[in-house]
Amino acid sequence: MNVLNPYVRQFLVGWITVLDSVPDIDMLGFLPDFLDGLFNMLSDSSLEIRQQADSALSEFLEEIKNSPSVDYGRMAEILVQRASSPDEFTRWTAITWINEFVKLGGDQLVPYYADILGAILPCIADKEEKIRVVARETNDELRAIEADPAEGFDVGAILSIAKRQLSSEYEATRIESLHWISALLNRHRSEVLSFLNDIFDTLLKALSDPSDQVVLLVLEVHARIAKDEYNFHLLVVFLVHNFRTDNALLEKRGALIIRRLCVLLDAERVYRELSTILEGDADLDFASTLAQALNLILLTSSELAELRDLLKLSLVNAAGKDFFLSLYTSWSHSSMAIISLCLLAQAYEHTSSVIQSLTEEDINVKFLVQLDKLIHLLETPIFAYLRLQVEDVHLVDDPWSRGNGGVLLEDPTGAVSGTIHHKVLTKGEFGNDIFDAP
Repeated sequence: MNVLNPYVRQFLVGWITVLDSVPDIDMLGFLPDFLDGLFNMLSDSSLEIRQQADSALSEFLEEIKNSPSVDYGRMAEILVQRASSPDEFTRWTAITWINEFVKLGGDQLVPYYADILGAILPCIADKEEKIRVVARETNDELRAIEADPAEGFDVGAILSIAKRQLSSEYEATRIESLHWISALLNRHRSEVLSFLNDIFDTLLKALSDPSDQVVLLVLEVHARIAKDEYNFHLLVVFLVHNFRTDNALLEKRGALIIRRLCVLLDAERVYRELSTILEGDADLDFASTLAQALNLILLTSSELAELRDLLKLSLVNAAGKDFFLSLYTSWSHSSMAIISLCLLAQAYEHTSSVIQSLTEEDINVKFLVQLDKLIHLLETPIFAYLRLQVEDVHLVDDPWSRGNGGVLLEDPTGAVSGTIHHKVLTKGEFGNDIFDAP
């Protein structure tokens, strides 16, 4: 079957076709012995031989669909190899056969799922659309089958294939690999966690993937793994380690990673864990950099609005106070981070003390850059309530306001505050809460 002589190939295909037409001969029983040879002929230089081989294969596939007894296993091994053929028509034929086998094979194919997946995932990103379409359909069919490890379903082998394909140059293949890991975590969590040491580093490295969609899927997988306390702690520890060793990861993807984890996992829990790890970090430069980054995310991300609201209640709410204290030590690695944290908590007297202590710091470029960022932050909507608060406010005995049952606010210079001028307050309104009014 492996000879290259075109006359011999025509002779062989002719005999196979004739024998298959004889009712008393079951050629399907012998098909695994010459199937690879027929696929090899699909890339023959002779159009006639290619057509004869394709015709013979099509006839056999129809017989397989109507036969109650087929040796799917041996043929699946051949198809997996042919699915990576450099010849486009051979790849398309092989992936079409695999598609039918997945639908028909049932339990017979369970031991071959990993090999089949290894053939499908690269084809999902094939340059030919018709191959991509069949590969995606086959992938969905395979993932929908709920096989059990007791039936021979090898979770470790599937994970190994998915891990290897995470290094693919094609985004679509990497995305589907992550979908498989996620699906396995849903169905066979304990088995997947037993292989965690084999895939954890690869999943962490995937956080540096150039595709945002891949990074978001990786974070979903990490979040599924981190449902229990031990793996949650492990995730945050390794994440901080990756930020330390890869500055580009923190700069380019730090905000995306932290914000997404706060959505997938509890935001307060994530920040408490990060703060605990950062608190005892011996690398003070890195600790300062990470504290600044975490502080900026906390102040500006819409996903963390509830945490900001909690911190604003630090002086009057036990939960807010506890969260503020959990961040305080680690945020102290950065002067500007701790100042903005205190301002957010409305702990103004302590903020004043922190600012006065800045005289002990070296005024260098890094310090000035931090100071500039803080000034810009104070001008953002996050600190609007701070800008609305007026120092040394006192009442003005104004005839107009008396006549309207209210008072005006005046600053120490004697001029009515420009921030809230035209605001007439009744005597019952006067209090700290009115400074949040427009």
